[in-house]
Amino acid sequence: MQLRYLLRRFLLLILIMWTAATLNFFIPKLTPRNPIREKLAEQATRGGYLQEGMEEMLKAYEEKFGLDKPLWQQYLTYLSDMIRLDLGYSIANYPKTVLELIGEALPWTIGLLTTATLIAFLFGTLVGALIAWPKAPRLFQYLVPPLMTLSAIPYYLLGLVLIYFLAFRLRLFPLGGGYSIGTIPSLTPSFILDVIRHSILPALSMVLAGAGFWALGMRGMMVTVLGEDYITFAEAKGLKERRIFFRYALRNALLPQVTSLALSMGNVVSGAVLVEVVFGYPGMGTLLARSINYLDYFVIYGIVFVVIVAIGLAMLIMDLIYPLLDPRISYERG
Repeated sequence: MQLRYLLRRFLLLILIMWTAATLNFFIPKLTPRNPIREKLAEQATRGGYLQEGMEEMLKAYEEKFGLDKPLWQQYLTYLSDMIRLDLGYSIANYPKTVLELIGEALPWTIGLLTTATLIAFLFGTLVGALIAWPKAPRLFQYLVPPLMTLSAIPYYLLGLVLIYFLAFRLRLFPLGGGYSIGTIPSLTPSFILDVIRHSILPALSMVLAGAGFWALGMRGMMVTVLGEDYITFAEAKGLKERRIFFRYALRNALLPQVTSLALSMGNVVSGAVLVEVVFGYPGMGTLLARSINYLDYFVIYGIVFVVIVAIGLAMLIMDLIYPLLDPRISYERG
């Protein structure tokens, strides 16, 4: 693999990150709302009176967060902070830093969404390949209608259905949350089991909906692969059906699926925002929704920056492992 190609891909990654970070900075600025004024007004309302000296406090906090500076200066400061991974303080949760908030929410999201996405990918890809395989049991053909139905249902709507039937009506699972109310987080078997019990419904909603998407995509790719000459040649050589299925058909149909998986894994920190909101799960989705509601600039910047980096790195990694999945792909020539 040529060093020039790797350098070009890395520079493209930097360009994409800069463009996305720039849009991430300017879009929230388009709203006329002032998050600091809203936060101070909310605190004053809770106290039952209009706090005196609010304008002075507003100016002091704007100076503290750098919001009193010209927009171009805020932008340069923002880029400098992103490079140094200094995401600043949360406006709505001051004096907590953005990194602290992300550090608290990220493990929940990675644990739930990564596991659910990988399970849905593996199950859906294998089932989709078997649906298209002519010599697979006929039972797999009957899975097409339910898989099409599941793929058309958004995660959060399927989650609401599961909450109603399995949590509200049958009371088999908790209605929401990451763990039971009053429980102190700790690395104990009882707490881990409690977390797993609370994560089953949100994970199930993502697996069911995601499996339909992966299965239908893989089915379409397998249909195109089955007409290729190398499949006919492998059958003419008398190779075993299992080897033809896994080495010739499945492997060649897998590349588009892997590309989609890279995007899904890169977007895993925010891809199921509504799922976490519906289930009250303490992950990145809930944090992002709350930050948007309070217009917490710096938390929004931090979460989107993490998403940008994750997607860029995932695509770069996929580029590097493509030749391992398909030897026909080579970057030796410019």
